[in-house]
Amino acid sequence: GGSLGNIFSDVVMERGAGSKIWDISGNEYVDYLIGSGPMVIGHAHPEVITAVREQLELGSTFFANNEKAILLAEEIVNAVPCAEQIRFSSSGTEATLFAMRAARAYRGRDKILKFEGGFHGMNDYALMSMGPQAPAEFPHPVPDSAGIPRSVQDDMLIAPFNDLETSVSIIERYHDELGGVIVEPFQRLLPPVPGFLEGLRDVTHQYGIPLIFDEIVTGFRFAFGGAQEFYNVTPDLCTLGKIVAGGYPLSAVAGSADILSPFNPASSGDSGFMPQIGTLSGNPIAAAAGLATINILKREGTYEKLFSTGQELKDNLQRLLNESEIPAKVIGEAPLFDVFFTNEEEVVDYRDTLKADTNKLQKFNELLFKQGIFKGGSKFYISLAHTREDIDKTIAAFASAIEELKGY
Repeated sequence: GGSLGNIFSDVVMERGAGSKIWDISGNEYVDYLIGSGPMVIGHAHPEVITAVREQLELGSTFFANNEKAILLAEEIVNAVPCAEQIRFSSSGTEATLFAMRAARAYRGRDKILKFEGGFHGMNDYALMSMGPQAPAEFPHPVPDSAGIPRSVQDDMLIAPFNDLETSVSIIERYHDELGGVIVEPFQRLLPPVPGFLEGLRDVTHQYGIPLIFDEIVTGFRFAFGGAQEFYNVTPDLCTLGKIVAGGYPLSAVAGSADILSPFNPASSGDSGFMPQIGTLSGNPIAAAAGLATINILKREGTYEKLFSTGQELKDNLQRLLNESEIPAKVIGEAPLFDVFFTNEEEVVDYRDTLKADTNKLQKFNELLFKQGIFKGGSKFYISLAHTREDIDKTIAAFASAIEELKGY
C-alpha cells in the first residue's frame, strides 16, 4: 500500500531529533505523531542511544533470558498497579492476542467482549467492530478485514464504550460464556465517563471474569502507572507497548500471577500449558531502550510538563475554533487529543465519532502539514521534547489553518 502505517502520502522521513523530524528533501516538522506514540521523550534521546549502543556491543539477541529484560520486567511490576508477572512479546498485536488467550485459558470459556471502535492491534479477534461503517446491533460483531474466519465472529461480543448499562446487561447475559473483557481505558481519543471503568471492574469481579486494560497507548503516558493509575481502576491484566519499548519492537502482557500461570509449564495445572514463543520477545536492545526511557520518566516534574504542554495546545485549539465559530470539539486528555468537527453536544462513543466531518479534519491536517506541523490522521501525541518555540509555532499554525478552513 506504499505505507508502513496509517500515513498515506509521499513523505519519506530521514531523521529525527528531539521534537523534530526531517524528510529526505530537508523539510523540518514539529512532530506530533512521534512514531505513533513511542517517542514520548523525543527522537534520538542521547541516554537511549547510549543504552542501545552499549547493548549492541554485547550482542543483539539471544533467544534466552537476559539481564535487561529481567530489569525491565521488574520496573514494570513496580510501576503498574495490576502487574504481578510479565510475559514479553514484540508487538501490541501479539500482546493483546496473548492477553485474550490467557483470559480464556484461565476461565475455560471462549467468548471475549470488546468495545465498538476499540483498537487492539491486527489479530483476528481485535479486528471485530474496530471501525465498522455500518455498525451492527449490540452485541453482534462486524469483521473489519478480509480473510478473517467466520468462526471468529461467534466468539466475540461487542458493547458500546461509555454505556455502562448496556455493557453490564451484555456481560450479565453472557457471563457464563465469557473468557474475558478487553477495553482501552481511554478508547482511541475518548476518555471514560465517570463511573464507566469502575462499573466494568465491579461487574467483571462479580462474575470472576478477567478484565483486560489495553494500555499499549496509555501505559507510562497518562501516569507512571498508566491509565489504571490515572483513572484509579485496577484490571486483572494489561497490555503494554510503545513507550515501554523506547522506540523499539517490544510489548508485554502484565497482571495477575494466577491468570498468567498457563504460560508456565510448571504451574499451569488443570488449566493446561499455553506456549508463547517469539524470536525477539524480550530482546535486550529493546529492553535497554525501554529501561532508559523509564528512568527518564521517573524524574521529578516529567508528567507535569507533559500535561502542561498538552493542555496549553488543547485549550488554545478549542479557543481558536470557538472564536472562528466552526463547530468542533477538542477531545482527549492533555498528552493525547484531537479535534472532531461536529455539531454534537458530546462525543463519548464510536457512533458519535462517525457524525464528525472527516473531510474537514483531513483538510485541517493538510494545512498544518504545509506549515511544518506533522501528525497522523487523528491524534496529537505530546512529548517531553516539545519546546516553548514548538508550542508557539503550533498555536500560530492552528490559527492560520482555522482561518483558511472557514471557507472550506
